[in-house]
Amino acid sequence: MRIHYTDVLVIGGGLAGLRAAVGARRRGHDVTILSLVPPKRSHSAAAQGGMQASLGNTAMGAGDNEDVHFEDTVRGSDWGCDQQVARLFVHTAPQAVRELAAWGVPWNRIQAGPREVVMDGQRVTLTEPAAMHGLIAARDFGGTKKWRTCFVSDGTGHAMLYAVSDQAIAESIPVHERTEAIALIHDGQRCHGAIVRDLVTGDLSAYVAKATCIATGGFGRIYRVSSNAVINEGIGAAIALETGAVPLGNMEAVQFHPTTIFPAGILVTEGCRGDGGLLRDAKGHRFMPDYEPEKRELASRDVVSRRMEEHIRAGHGVKTRFGEHLWLDITLLGKAHIDGRLREVKEICQHFLGIDPARDPIPVRPAQHYSMGGIRTDAAGHARGLAGLFACGEAACWDLHGFNRLGGNSVAETVVAGMIVGEKMADFVESAAGDLHVSTALVREFLEREQAKLDTLLHGNGSESATELTRRMQDIMTEKVGIFRRGDLLESAVTELQQLLEKSRHIGIATRRPGSNPELVSAYRVQKMLKLALCVAHGALTRTESRGAHYREDYPARDDANWLKRTLATWHGDATLPTLAWEDLDVAAMELPPGWRGYGARNAIEHPATARRASEIDTIRRAFGHADRYTLQHALMPFDHLLPERYRGRNERPGDATS
Repeated sequence: MRIHYTDVLVIGGGLAGLRAAVGARRRGHDVTILSLVPPKRSHSAAAQGGMQASLGNTAMGAGDNEDVHFEDTVRGSDWGCDQQVARLFVHTAPQAVRELAAWGVPWNRIQAGPREVVMDGQRVTLTEPAAMHGLIAARDFGGTKKWRTCFVSDGTGHAMLYAVSDQAIAESIPVHERTEAIALIHDGQRCHGAIVRDLVTGDLSAYVAKATCIATGGFGRIYRVSSNAVINEGIGAAIALETGAVPLGNMEAVQFHPTTIFPAGILVTEGCRGDGGLLRDAKGHRFMPDYEPEKRELASRDVVSRRMEEHIRAGHGVKTRFGEHLWLDITLLGKAHIDGRLREVKEICQHFLGIDPARDPIPVRPAQHYSMGGIRTDAAGHARGLAGLFACGEAACWDLHGFNRLGGNSVAETVVAGMIVGEKMADFVESAAGDLHVSTALVREFLEREQAKLDTLLHGNGSESATELTRRMQDIMTEKVGIFRRGDLLESAVTELQQLLEKSRHIGIATRRPGSNPELVSAYRVQKMLKLALCVAHGALTRTESRGAHYREDYPARDDANWLKRTLATWHGDATLPTLAWEDLDVAAMELPPGWRGYGARNAIEHPATARRASEIDTIRRAFGHADRYTLQHALMPFDHLLPERYRGRNERPGDATS
């Protein structure tokens, strides 16, 4: 029995996991990272458009601050987020982007003087002040009042990942590549680490840790068409779910990105629309102003995706042998702009479509992109249900995004949450609660249990195909649990997924070798993925309202009176459905009570406490009318006490050294 001991075990080698690991290591603790792939090949590298931080440097970002970013985030979430977490995030994001600059991220910088940009289909001249020359630039993104998306052309994730990975190397943090955590070691109260499979040799070993952090990204591959990498199968969230103690939050909240190339589903950054690109239909008509005359192409992602699908339903799509799509037109941006700031988009179009986006429109259609749901944590990133277990990034339901995230907020979340969770894990390890008391008997029990499961797959007489089960699951999720949802389709999806889960317990595989065996890997992963799919589908069926990316055609109103709450899904033993519970969002504690998002019709059923909280906020604002915005904000909803002490300082902005 091989046991590796460490203070902090981080499962996942992307941006969130690496940044959390660096934070804990700099506090003097031993840290080990597990990664399916070399960290610089993690899916974080695929992020293109940028990360949001309210620096207020650019002409179109002037006046931006944490308050504006906070309001955009809460409205973007359709009031589904944890507002204290949103405050932690918007406060720390400027510190994160500046830290990354110090680590070598080559952010695009402001050039003083006039420059030509495309806004609403028209060429406009903006003038950047001389005092801003050389500061970090920003582009426009959907659902925001200010330009605050800091970027490195359209390779932001790549640049960030390399910089943070290099910091992990500088801190001498070992990364065990091509390893996969397949179960958490726990006693029902405390997490003690994980059982880990070497994907090359097939050997199992135990990693025992005082604190364990899951940062494995999303679960997009439960859908047929997804912008997610093939490794984004949600196994980190699944092993937390399988403990029976840890709930997953808001799993029905799944985001579909408006612009992925058709039919491959490869992401085309929101930066294309932020920089002035337009959406057109089969006749070349720019249709978004017909639906959303104010924000047009830069409405929130859930809104744009629905409008695109509605337009296709109305018969305006471009018909091909693969199905229907719409056009993303960035030709008006010009070759120089595309070559300089959208070069990755250009290369994708050339390699996968054989077109030049400087001359030709790009065929696009919405596809699964992001998981707002994940392992439910508190503001410190500590998972519910098991002491010593943390989660951050897309694998977590922290809950920054509620039922829809703004573009650029998740890239920022990886490093912001990593910064905070790294400190909080170090605090935990240094406390009495972090003392590790685990018997080798418990470790052996988990090792033998997981080995027995693998042996059953390797040597059993099952007849079901893991590949076919995966394909059918993806078809069901795409066809019945997609952008538009309806009760009868969701009921059918849940029933079929339950049947698939039963079948997955009788998978047969032809390749018997225990080592490098993709067939075996597919077999044990699909069993876990089906549980995640059922959490999504069952949660969507139960939530009889529309909120953010969760849109029920049979319940089109947002129902704050009955559904201003977070879904919690747990799994017990050999069940074929998750157990659902709900966590109320406390309107009386909100800084920004529920209101109209600004899209479409005002279609919401009001929470009974909303009017009272709105009145209280008006009273507080009048009472603090002459106070600075920090004092006012603290009176509305304190959050500083939740931040690690080192991140509590105020952010500086041009023209306001203490803003």
